[in-house]
Amino acid sequence: MRAMIPAVALLTLAAACGSGGEQAAAPAGPATLRMSIWTANEDHLKLFNEIAAGYTKAKVTFESIPIDSYTTTLTTQIAGGKAPDLAWILEGSAPDFVESGALAPLTSKIQNVGELVPAATRLWQKDGELYAYPFSTSPFGVFVNTDLLREAGRKVPAKGWTWQEAMDAASAVAAKGKAGLVVGDWDYKNWTNLASLWEGWGAEAWSDDGTTCGFNQPPMVEAMTFLHKSIFTAKALPGPGTTVDFYSGDAAMIITQISRAGLLKDATFDWTLLPLPHGPAGEYSVIGQAGIGVIKKSPNAEVATDFLGYFTNPENSAKLARFFPPARSSLLNVDTLATSNPLLKPEQLQAVVIDGIPNGVVKPSHKGQEELIQTGRAALDALWQPGADPKTVLDGVCAKIQPLLGS
Repeated sequence: MRAMIPAVALLTLAAACGSGGEQAAAPAGPATLRMSIWTANEDHLKLFNEIAAGYTKAKVTFESIPIDSYTTTLTTQIAGGKAPDLAWILEGSAPDFVESGALAPLTSKIQNVGELVPAATRLWQKDGELYAYPFSTSPFGVFVNTDLLREAGRKVPAKGWTWQEAMDAASAVAAKGKAGLVVGDWDYKNWTNLASLWEGWGAEAWSDDGTTCGFNQPPMVEAMTFLHKSIFTAKALPGPGTTVDFYSGDAAMIITQISRAGLLKDATFDWTLLPLPHGPAGEYSVIGQAGIGVIKKSPNAEVATDFLGYFTNPENSAKLARFFPPARSSLLNVDTLATSNPLLKPEQLQAVVIDGIPNGVVKPSHKGQEELIQTGRAALDALWQPGADPKTVLDGVCAKIQPLLGS
């Protein structure tokens, strides 16, 4: 079987192949732009097509690629000369795309670029130039099934709650037969989503410059020890191999982003949304992000950047805010977000989104993220056992990923 080529290698190859000659000539007549996305949600697609219909310089089509194979498919297309004109980019892939030179510069095409929140653009910039627009900047929060908490004799928590309070409440619900706390989209595999917990201890997967593993440092050891005890001693989280659907009323809490609020439209239980609990390091926010970039080698790159400026202008960003929290300071207010998110109360939007975005820490990202994710996951598997010693396991994680951080 042929070994999989890392995404960073494919992007670097594609950028290098395009650096020695002219960009391919654009076809005659109005351009047809193709934009790769990972959603197939009908409401999302309807909104995208409605916005695109107002753009008169090109026809735009949206190509949905399954999330599980999204980055691999996209980078393979780029390296093979079949790249889309525009593409969504996951936060974990941002360093590969930005550093490789695969993306066209955007700063001059973005309307009112100065109002973009610095915390939201940091990941997508290089040498002062913006290479992808942070169209979805979504802080993690905790949806809480307040009915289950009351049935377990627990008070409904409020802003300023702590991780210990959260786990105690989750454990009480689990003792009554339902699940406690679910970490959305983790499933003991995608460990980057655990940043929503470990940032409460001030822990980090690697240093800010990306060169040093942080898994075996005291803050991470303390956070993962807390998580391990919460799973295997307090039974506050479903164990490995257990699937629980919060939205059907089967769990007390779920850590996720506000875009999932729509799944609660027909909920048969009372619920609320809270910011992440405070940890020993105090109050914090963790952001999941996606950017939209223009593939530099596209023969339609010029019109694609123009369309991206249109797609993300203040008016259209307000429409997109229904599903994708905006990075524009002018839109980070209760009136705009309440109109776009009718299921959420103004105080919930203020506490989780408006207060969370400016000071949020983006989920871990690094060059060669794909290999780091898989290597880290394999090394962390030993932690998800009742008798595991967190420090020993985390030392093993660093032994595995440290060589990748320096490559």
